Amino acid sequence: MEVEIKKTSTNKKELYDYQKENINNVFDKIENKPSNYNLVFQLPTGGGKTVIFSEIARRFIKEKQKKVLILTHRIELSSQTSKMLDEFGVTNKVITSDVKSLDDQNDFMCFVAMVETLKNRLNDDLLDMKDVSMVIIDEAHYNSFRKLFKYFQDCFILGVTATPLSSNIKLPMNEIYDELLVGEPISTLIERGFLAKATTYTYDVALGGLKVGINGDYTVKSSDDLYTSNIMQDKLLHAYIEKSLGKKTLIFNNGISTSWHVYDTFKAAGYDNIRHLDNTFSKQERSEILRWFKKTPDAILTSVSILTTGFDEPSVDTIILNRATKSITLYYQMIGRGSRVFKNKKTFNVIDLGNNAARFGLWSAPINWKRIFKSPDYYLDNLINDEEIERQFVYDMPKEIREKFKNTEDITFKVKEHYDNAIKRGIKSKVVLDKSVAQHAQMCYENAEDVFEARDLAILLDDDIKDRIKKYSHYMIKSTKNYIMWLEEDYKRKLNTEINMKFKE
Repeated sequence: MEVEIKKTSTNKKELYDYQKENINNVFDKIENKPSNYNLVFQLPTGGGKTVIFSEIARRFIKEKQKKVLILTHRIELSSQTSKMLDEFGVTNKVITSDVKSLDDQNDFMCFVAMVETLKNRLNDDLLDMKDVSMVIIDEAHYNSFRKLFKYFQDCFILGVTATPLSSNIKLPMNEIYDELLVGEPISTLIERGFLAKATTYTYDVALGGLKVGINGDYTVKSSDDLYTSNIMQDKLLHAYIEKSLGKKTLIFNNGISTSWHVYDTFKAAGYDNIRHLDNTFSKQERSEILRWFKKTPDAILTSVSILTTGFDEPSVDTIILNRATKSITLYYQMIGRGSRVFKNKKTFNVIDLGNNAARFGLWSAPINWKRIFKSPDYYLDNLINDEEIERQFVYDMPKEIREKFKNTEDITFKVKEHYDNAIKRGIKSKVVLDKSVAQHAQMCYENAEDVFEARDLAILLDDDIKDRIKKYSHYMIKSTKNYIMWLEEDYKRKLNTEINMKFKE
């Protein structure tokens, strides 16, 4: 379920004010729009979508004396929906692949079904839907539901989603829905205490090696290649130790190989409180792991997409996005797994290792869903690209490295300023890197007792060097990967030479 429901002493459901308002807004459309109107309702993960559409189903059946069909895309969601309907006093039948006979369908006013199962039953003439007047679609941004719209052309269709942007960019939601109704934003739900507040920590990641697949998101293969590297595994472990040590942590990966690498990395570092979960696990294995995760305060669970929907563990303290995604839906789903308020938990952490916050904005930042619904192509075309994100990175020297250069007051170097200066003076832009080398050599000289110690210090400047060269190469026409690699090698050779010269002097 989405949020905890209050109960009065008479055991009658009591909805929150904003939920009542959302329900009334939906019924206003039901009363004033055609009976075959298609409406999509947006509410953030954790806002109570299941609660809201369960009450809508109850009220619709009571007032209209017509049947309601609720569609989901996963069996777990069907079960959760059925249980919530039971709590609202709505007798319902779940149509699963195990249900062979539907002779008792006249005994029910509400049905819950998965897309493919329902489609098969309709094709086999095992289900009579003529008395259904409302169809409610959970996670309506998925396109698998479209194939059933032809069976319900005379029904009021209510799609419900946290992110009204189609999972297939070629099939926008505004083609099948007449209108978008927007609920409370995340910021309001946080202010009112219904959602926990997220603190986001970003770690700059170079995503140049990632490739985009036919579905519009980064491929699993290219993600595995990047995120199984020692550099990324070390960065993940460092981020966990720095921001989430001892806290219940859920890690999202793009590939199974990456997730197993994460498991091995943490195990090798002495963290035995970690488990791995993916969609190849049996139902029993999954249940056992999730029970362990629930009862273990400092548990670390590394997973692959399987927990983005239909999973609710409010005790999660930290969400780690150990992947990049171009899907805003996935972005909100992953972070939403940590947004539940729980006991004394009012905040949670988000560790972003995929430049996702730079791409989509912070999780709680305002977003114009109506504009996205109306013009999805414009929104997608204007998402900031990886190259631009990486160009805006500001290298922040780690404290332990900065301490090694404590005798140097100013370690900053403004590449763009030096580049613009060189162009104005009509001299070769290579002077920018020459000045940078001179500054780094001086830093090493000021903080070392001898040339050998200075050379060791130069090795610690590797990330700073890469950052400066990346910024410099952006202004050059010739900035291929091989050229950048050559610049780095040349830079380090010159730096060592400059250090030698300083100590000889």
